[in-house]
Amino acid sequence: MKPLRIGTRGSALALWQANHLRDALAKSFGIESEIVTVKTSGDKFAGAPVEQIGVRGIFTKELEDALIDGRADVAVHSMKDVPTEFSEVCEIAIVFPREDPRDALVSRHGESLNNLPRCARIGTSSLRRASQLRQFRSDFQIVEVRGNVDTRLRTVAGGEVDAMILAKAGLDRLNAGERITEILPPEIMLPAVGQGALGLEFLAARDDEFSFVKKLVDNPTSLAVSAERMVLANLQGGCRLPLGAWGRFEGGQLILEACVLSADGAESVRRSGSAACSSKKEAEALGREVAKNLLDAGAGRILQLAGRSVGQS
Repeated sequence: MKPLRIGTRGSALALWQANHLRDALAKSFGIESEIVTVKTSGDKFAGAPVEQIGVRGIFTKELEDALIDGRADVAVHSMKDVPTEFSEVCEIAIVFPREDPRDALVSRHGESLNNLPRCARIGTSSLRRASQLRQFRSDFQIVEVRGNVDTRLRTVAGGEVDAMILAKAGLDRLNAGERITEILPPEIMLPAVGQGALGLEFLAARDDEFSFVKKLVDNPTSLAVSAERMVLANLQGGCRLPLGAWGRFEGGQLILEACVLSADGAESVRRSGSAACSSKKEAEALGREVAKNLLDAGAGRILQLAGRSVGQS
């Protein structure tokens, strides 16, 4: 039997994810696999602002192409990179327990976010992060920084910025957690939809071959991320939408918080909801409810000012 081919990007973090899957397949099912690296649009144009690349799913489209043309059997993604609309011929399963989804501050001199100097330069390529930073302190200077985790950390160490915001999960996975100055609470920084969770994508036509994937699914993670993604879908969102969302189980209830902000952080709408969810259908219903509450509270106007056409699905 040929080894299962795992398609992945070539960054250190993406390779960690692919090797994590490979180890799990070997340990749990005795399945041999090999890594197939694929360069995505996000990698090819690593220095360009995301909105200028002009491709939906800049970190996933070429991996889907590799599944379709037979270069890979499965693809592993960070769920925060997966658009709510992806290839109709593919399926995706949210696998493994979620890592800590919160964002983390890495500052050059060890300051907390509130103790950074006035007009501090903070690096991020995320509009979501930039908007929430500006809401917290309007004097912050946001610097567009893209690239892999190592590149971003070097940008801080080299003094090009005073601090950087990165996903805690990515830092932890690359054994760089000691660089974290402060873990940002959700009251200040709601994480991205799907942050800290991994997805396994494969061709729908090969569903029978991948029945083992169900055993890798972590149900609480899958339900929480499904709820978050439904908020995003109902707000017609993508990676450049200034929206944060976090779903998690507490006391048997799925708690879902979400916020929409203007680019300058001056306006925001934040809503939450909860439900006893045991199925994807129930989790998605909660996501739709929170999205509706956001729109009813004025999120649609904020998004329209940002050039988004908002409708519910």
